[in-house]
Amino acid sequence: MIAELSSTSLSSLVVIAAVALVAPLIAYGVRGIGVPEVAIELVLGIILGPAVLGVIHVNGFIGGLSSLGLALLMFLAGLELDLDRVRGRPLRLASVGWVTSVVIALTAASALYAAGAIHDPVVVGLALTTTALSTLLPILEDAGVMQTGFGTQMLAVGAVGEFGPIVAVALFLTRKNPLITILLLAAFVVVAVLAALVAVRARTPRTIAFLRSQLDTTSLLPVRLAMFLVVLLVFLASFLGLDVLLGSFAAGMVLRLFAKGESAEGTMSRIEGIAFGFFVPVFFIVSGANLDIRAVVAKPSAILLIPVFFGLMLVARGLPALLFYRRVLDARERSALALLSSTGLPLIVVIASIGVSEGRLLPENAAALVCAGLLSVLVLPATGLRVLKSRSGEPATPSPDGAPA
Repeated sequence: MIAELSSTSLSSLVVIAAVALVAPLIAYGVRGIGVPEVAIELVLGIILGPAVLGVIHVNGFIGGLSSLGLALLMFLAGLELDLDRVRGRPLRLASVGWVTSVVIALTAASALYAAGAIHDPVVVGLALTTTALSTLLPILEDAGVMQTGFGTQMLAVGAVGEFGPIVAVALFLTRKNPLITILLLAAFVVVAVLAALVAVRARTPRTIAFLRSQLDTTSLLPVRLAMFLVVLLVFLASFLGLDVLLGSFAAGMVLRLFAKGESAEGTMSRIEGIAFGFFVPVFFIVSGANLDIRAVVAKPSAILLIPVFFGLMLVARGLPALLFYRRVLDARERSALALLSSTGLPLIVVIASIGVSEGRLLPENAAALVCAGLLSVLVLPATGLRVLKSRSGEPATPSPDGAPA
């Protein structure tokens, strides 16, 4: 297969692999200012892409690798969703908060549409309601936040902030009749639930012991099982005409139900190695290369939209955190939750790309949205963590129900 690849594909792949190697080294070098690795990958992709240096050329092969990276990113987001931990009050608050975000975002986007600044308020509105849980998790894990009561609330907010927009994309950013889409979505949910029930019933001590014994062999059977599940549900979503992100996220949730306890750590670490070791960085680098930054620079109005979108992300996702968590978190934690939940990038990239391909979003508006998401990743996680630790120097203490002790 390598021999059949064009020299352009191979040269672009070499550059992408080099960027994937260098990005974590740069992130480590600037760790004092808290720049996430994903932001570095995106920026380097912009610089090396067609809009600037033209070193990376995105063709079918490179695009396929990027799509696989996105699927794995959403799969890992679903895998991280611990329903047992967030069910009840955390999930209810997160859901109410996200619905409120949708109302705020669509209202603001409609105002921009009326002013002639954008072409489709639905695309922009959905992009403003996302939370980059998959980007935030490594940052919050390293900071020791995720095992606290605050971490439980953040996990619920982030999960709904990713799952909600994914479902909304399947419903509203397709050309199908909405009723048909709802029926297809219901059919997919039924299949996913059945798969989850099978996963729970199949989780016997004997099955777990067998899969554990295969983890240290060359077959890596548990990893192959996980990859089969991803491909199967992605194919099903695509076959039903739904967004493949839905299939990836559902596959992660199903595997999470099956793989519990210490026996699952080895499988998950190997899957994360496959995803974050190569494919996920490829997605972010290629996303940067695809970003038409020249369209933003050429139009001052598009440049002005960047701070506008950034501010609206803070209002749409941050305001519900300040309003609905007064009985759960203290003022410091609510402020930190508002900042962290306003962080968005991966799904903004996806929604913007869909908007452009469907003719519902101008390239310069899409680029401005992605730049606002990039700004949120550069600024909000580090600021949120500083706010969270500003009083006591440590995150909130753990509590079983997700409230601070």
